[in-house]
Amino acid sequence: MKVLVLCTGNSCRSQMAHGFLQSFGKELTVRSAGTEPAQKVNPRAVRVMREAGIDISSHKPTPVGKYLKEPWDFVITVCDNARETCPVFTGTVKNRIHIGFEDPWLATGTEEYVMGVYRKVRDGIKERFYNLYIEKMNNNQSKS
Repeated sequence: MKVLVLCTGNSCRSQMAHGFLQSFGKELTVRSAGTEPAQKVNPRAVRVMREAGIDISSHKPTPVGKYLKEPWDFVITVCDNARETCPVFTGTVKNRIHIGFEDPWLATGTEEYVMGVYRKVRDGIKERFYNLYIEKMNNNQSKS
């Protein structure tokens, strides 16, 4: 089963979701991409994911255009609709889903506070994507 996670910069939320999804099911082929990919994965995202036991340090932000010609079982956007415009994927997709999260990159304040925001977003991504995996992706596996 192929899953593509989209966000604007592909440096934080989509990378976290990518890491978690891949850890949930080795039968999943997971990729993430952005419409305006950053130069590198956000170091704070790498740090909070490492705290959760998942290493995303080798991930690279990727332009969404790289994946437009491939068919996908799921394309999931993770932008916060209140603040951003989510990417639109024009390729072949069986299931389009939006699961929005605030952008921790926008957090300001002490390092302790900012890292708390990253952890909160990470934990929300883990919970919501695990539920999606159990409810929709895992069920699809058994029907194949």
